[in-house]
Amino acid sequence: MNIEFIENKMNEIIKELEIEVMSVLMDESLDKKQTNLHMKPLTSTKKILNNALDSIKMVDKLGKEELDK
Repeated sequence: MNIEFIENKMNEIIKELEIEVMSVLMDESLDKKQTNLHMKPLTSTKKILNNALDSIKMVDKLGKEELDK
C-alpha cells in the first residue's frame, strides 16, 4: 500500500477544508451561532480524515510486521 500517496491526497483534502474554514471565519455576514454551525462539519471531517489516516498507517505497519515474522 502506498501510504505516502494516501497521506498526500488526504493532506490536499485537509488543505481544502482549511480554505473553507477560513472563508467561514472571514464571512462577516455570519453571526457566532451561524459560524459555529458551519464550522462543526468542517472540523469533524478533518478529525475523521486524520483518524482514518492514522488507522491506515497502523494497519500497514501491522501488515508489514506480520510479513516479517
